[in-house]
Amino acid sequence: MPVIIVEGGKIDDPEKKRKLISKLTDAACEAYGTIPKQAFVVIIKENSAENIGSGGECLADRMKK
Repeated sequence: MPVIIVEGGKIDDPEKKRKLISKLTDAACEAYGTIPKQAFVVIIKENSAENIGSGGECLADRMKK
């Protein structure tokens, strides 16, 4: 059972989460070629902007600019 973990900012729209899960599953299923779609597990780990940094700067601070 392959597990796909996506870690990033919050996704407030449940439909966007469904789309992300579907597209990741489809891509992985195609890449593996022999594993059925139902075997894949997708986990979305959401983080607030205060807990994300990039380029040495807090994302929450960058978003304020």
